[in-house]
Amino acid sequence: MEIYSTILQNKEMIKILYGILISLICTVIVFKSHRLFNLSLHNGIRYFRNAFFFYGLAFFTRYILVHFLNDSNLPVILFEFFIISAGFFLIHSLIWKRTYPIERKYLSSLLSPITLIFYAIALTLVVLDLTWKFYLSMFASQILIFFLASIISYKNYLRRPSKPFPKFYLLAMILSLLAWILNAMAASIFSWNSGVIIDVYILNITVFLLFLFGVIKLTK
Repeated sequence: MEIYSTILQNKEMIKILYGILISLICTVIVFKSHRLFNLSLHNGIRYFRNAFFFYGLAFFTRYILVHFLNDSNLPVILFEFFIISAGFFLIHSLIWKRTYPIERKYLSSLLSPITLIFYAIALTLVVLDLTWKFYLSMFASQILIFFLASIISYKNYLRRPSKPFPKFYLLAMILSLLAWILNAMAASIFSWNSGVIIDVYILNITVFLLFLFGVIKLTK
């Protein structure tokens, strides 16, 4: 328990280091998955890359940029928008074949009818949470997204059990789902208890490292 006590005594510094670490991991994933996409032209990888582009923006905004802005609400708003958009892109990377006939006409994977719908939904959920002054929409949307993503990933794993990446993907999706459930509990039940938040940080770091490890194995 001493390590928890030490972390709590340096909470703000830990937040900054946490934000820097996740942002750096996301940056590496974006560049490596972009390279992989250029080699394979696999659209699932392209949307996977986009997801971590938004995750990187989300954590950079929430934990680093917040210290340079006078408006304390703006980083929270941007964080929620980016994090919800990232979740949409992540599940889109699993179901892209269903929307490909619509999106193949568009050069940008960040600007298409489907992605504009993602942004519109994300913005709507942000406005709802601002109105309610609670992260209900964000938590509910992410828990639903990762629940569905876990099911899809499990089906993909059953189709290719010998491949390494589906295993990492499935484990990462399940841990992400657990992280969001724990995060929601921290907000609604434990009143943002610092000990529970630390557990969320550790779980999130584990998830992002899993994704990074999977991408590195694919790009070797």
